[in-house]
Amino acid sequence: MDFNDTPKQAEFRAKCRDWLDANANIKDDSKPKSISSAAENDLETIIKRAKDWQKKKYEAGWAMLHWPEEYGGINASPIERIIWTQEQAKFDVPGSIFEIGLGMCGPVLMEYATEEQKKRYLPPMAEGKEIWCQLFSEPSAGSDVAGLRSKAEKDGDDWIINGQKVWTSGAHYSDYGILVVRHDASLQKHKGLTFFFVDMKSPGITVKPIKQITGTAGSGAGFNEVYFDNVRIPDSQRLGEIGDGWKVAITTLMNERLAVGDARGTDIEEALNLAKEKDDDGDALIKNQAVRDRLADWFCQASGLKYTKFRTMSALSKGEAPGPEASITKVVSAGKLQEIGNFGIDAGDMAGMLLDEDNWDPFQSAWLGAPGLRIAGGTDEILKNIIAERVLGLPQDPRADKGVPFNEIPQGK
Repeated sequence: MDFNDTPKQAEFRAKCRDWLDANANIKDDSKPKSISSAAENDLETIIKRAKDWQKKKYEAGWAMLHWPEEYGGINASPIERIIWTQEQAKFDVPGSIFEIGLGMCGPVLMEYATEEQKKRYLPPMAEGKEIWCQLFSEPSAGSDVAGLRSKAEKDGDDWIINGQKVWTSGAHYSDYGILVVRHDASLQKHKGLTFFFVDMKSPGITVKPIKQITGTAGSGAGFNEVYFDNVRIPDSQRLGEIGDGWKVAITTLMNERLAVGDARGTDIEEALNLAKEKDDDGDALIKNQAVRDRLADWFCQASGLKYTKFRTMSALSKGEAPGPEASITKVVSAGKLQEIGNFGIDAGDMAGMLLDEDNWDPFQSAWLGAPGLRIAGGTDEILKNIIAERVLGLPQDPRADKGVPFNEIPQGK
């Protein structure tokens, strides 16, 4: 398989690089990665930097390359979108607080919203004026989203929503959100769902940030609980038909595999540099055979991830949709991130457990944050089932709730 750029792709890559050279600072890989200071992690600062960068890209036509021009894009091909992402990754740019909106909410609106709604909501989303979140998970429905219990009751031209969502990234600073709720508990759990988008400033919505083990609460990637107490949503904000909630949600979840599929953070290069520099009873840590074995394992995993992503790139370049093998990326990368974080802490011996709240060690951040990434976007167990069933062709797990109305499924009290 040839992964070299075609002449047209090479020309596009050069164009991307020229614009980035003129508008962004290239990464200095000679400096060790570390968590920013408390001041740099201030929520207002994070949002302002991200919005300024998104607006600059939007005005130059780089914000949402593959979207139609009327919604803020340039009708770029999927492979051109990948080329842009590869080139932007070489520069020191703000982390995106728009990832969920642009990667998941936007595609759903593109497919199910009215033309008037698309023109109203998609350009401000692409420009970074409005931030969106995803309201799916609940205390009793995480990876099994169809087990959700939040209710929607029809009241004239409105729907009354009651219930709770949890682990909602960015809800505390989002303007809008996409929401799936249960409108009929007498139907099978995948059949009684309906999908909406909602103004996050609507009366009756309460957002409570969850303090994370990493010490962050209210940061750019902070999780939240969201409560709905008699929240009114116009029927005009329904996406898809009544009862099509699962069908619409699947569109979101398939885009999620691409939007948040890779666990980013401290990686093999940082582990290798640490092993070269860290003293181990008079010798460099890398001379320890057990350390060398672990580094070799992570290099193998990194290589496998690289070529799995190339498979996705190959599908996109042919105009095809990426297959379920995209689930492999998160399963491997999240586990690798946690192992590398643990390695860095071990390498620090007793000092590895000491935390500096103003300047966090990147290995500590990886070790504390990776378990959440092994849950977000589908747990390891769920993704392994997807790989087993849809990639390897193994039989499905038995399902006791199959064909049973949701209100007849046995539930814990």
